Amino acid sequence: MSEENTQHIKQVIAALRKDRKLKKGLEKAQIKKLWRKLMSETIDKYTSEITYNTGVLTIYLTSSAMREELNRGKEKIINLINRELGEDLIKKIVFK
Repeated sequence: MSEENTQHIKQVIAALRKDRKLKKGLEKAQIKKLWRKLMSETIDKYTSEITYNTGVLTIYLTSSAMREELNRGKEKIINLINRELGEDLIKKIVFK
């Protein structure tokens, strides 16, 4: 293969991420991974499901007390996750 035909792996990944369907799936996976990374082990223990769809992150919790506590810090959580993502994907968080 000539050098002209070879691409750096980062360029290939960047091109794949531009594919709309693939990008959405990668974003969802990245957000779920970040939730578990950024939240304490205690919060993660009470998290039963995480969904993301067009700017809305929905977190299903098994504890109503934890849900109330997290509701108070929604803006901080949004800012924290978006900062880690490097873009403002999350516009709203819903705790259920």
